[in-house]
Amino acid sequence: MDLGIKGKRALVCASSKGLGLGCAEALAEAGVDLVMNARTDGPLQEAAEAIRKRYNVDVVAVAADITTEDGRAKVLEAAGQVDILVNNAGGPPPGLWSDWERDDFIAALDANMLTPIALIKALVPSMMDRGWGRVVNITSQSVKAPIPVLGLSNAARAGLTGYVAGTSRQIAPSGVTMNNILPGIHATDRAASLDAGVSKQQGITVDDARAAREATIPARRYGTREEFGATCAFLCSQHAGFIVGQNILLDGGGVNATL
Repeated sequence: MDLGIKGKRALVCASSKGLGLGCAEALAEAGVDLVMNARTDGPLQEAAEAIRKRYNVDVVAVAADITTEDGRAKVLEAAGQVDILVNNAGGPPPGLWSDWERDDFIAALDANMLTPIALIKALVPSMMDRGWGRVVNITSQSVKAPIPVLGLSNAARAGLTGYVAGTSRQIAPSGVTMNNILPGIHATDRAASLDAGVSKQQGITVDDARAAREATIPARRYGTREEFGATCAFLCSQHAGFIVGQNILLDGGGVNATL
């Protein structure tokens, strides 16, 4: 399917690996030029070069911490005018509700709610002026079904979801759509870290920890970055202009809900 976005320009945050990289690859395959961002320069440059060679698109790589004011300023200066924004940032650490203090919540809000909002405010007005734009926020299945040990993420991402619900309807008349993708467990470094934690806690192998988690997913496997990226690219396409303010679950059926 021709997504109709060849020649568009996208900023994809946290895109040197994992789900962000999957989104960058899928957009590049559709002919979109990229501004890629991540904290660590080496892996970011490697990912950018691989995409340039494979898809023959223009790629600007900006190493910066997108969750800081200085980092955002650096990325936005390099990005210039973009048509597509993919918001993404690593989730807060797991823990116990009784251990989290104000500073823990502020850090989670800064990374997973206030950073995407700041980027939306910086980039969406020019999209509206041009009459076309796409924003995709990578959140979490925990927005639909809270995960007890990820309470910081539950709170911050739910806050962003509320903001997007209202804002998406206000910008839609200008031809700009904004939606969220809610990943369940995917085969990424985050999943490996969580499995390693269970392995250590329960005294089992990492493979056994993964197998036990996979058994809780109706699809009986982890998702891949490629299928996640394909969904992101579709939401950014010319075919998705009537999808506004939605929360798209990619969790293999993990959230047991009718709606």
